[in-house]
Amino acid sequence: MLVDYEKVNVYQEDYLVLQDVNFHVDEGEFIYIIGKVGSGKSSLMKTIYCELDIYKDEAEKCEVLGRDFRNLKRKEIPALRKEMGIIFQDFQLLHDRSVNKNLQFVLKATGWTDKVKIKERINEVLKEVDMADKIERMPHELSGGEQQRIAIARAILNHPKIIIADEPTGNLDPETASSIIQLLKDITATGTAVIITTHNIPLLSKYPGIVYRCKDKHIGDVTSEYNHLDLTEDAEFREEN
Repeated sequence: MLVDYEKVNVYQEDYLVLQDVNFHVDEGEFIYIIGKVGSGKSSLMKTIYCELDIYKDEAEKCEVLGRDFRNLKRKEIPALRKEMGIIFQDFQLLHDRSVNKNLQFVLKATGWTDKVKIKERINEVLKEVDMADKIERMPHELSGGEQQRIAIARAILNHPKIIIADEPTGNLDPETASSIIQLLKDITATGTAVIITTHNIPLLSKYPGIVYRCKDKHIGDVTSEYNHLDLTEDAEFREEN
């Protein structure tokens, strides 16, 4: 089990965002987290990569990648994050350097020193996301979809066990959004788990996965409900969520 939460309370400072969270992620799973703005989706994601703390007495069980978060030390967080890939809605690429230099920066920051292996790995991930011909482009020369593909390439550089994608299609047109979700779903074939927050309900039927919904300070598995969603009913479900 990569993520194992049992009766976990999630807080933003002193405000209880989610109560008694039961949330589980295993290898190769493709998971959506849906819900209204402010329902706790992003807060839950932030606990997984330790941007938000889990209080020791507010969780029956809280383990991520073999670490017990109730006793996790600050100095252990960098090593934990090296085993994850994190993708943001606004891409967060370094705009003063090329695609190649962006990816080099990540590899060097995570301990890679061999120039030949760095070059090989960058070429590998760019081929995986179909962006090999953009290696020397600057971020501003790329479309939104292309920047998101580079962000995904960056996230998979170190063969992560989990990819966390917070609204990765929020700024993209429907066709580009679909291609990004397809790419993320394909990554799960390697054994990497992918967790996505989204408001794009039609994607849940087009690219089925496990679906959790945040609502009224609770989270529940609604997979059976959403994997069979008729896209013509999208407006109704969008209103609900």
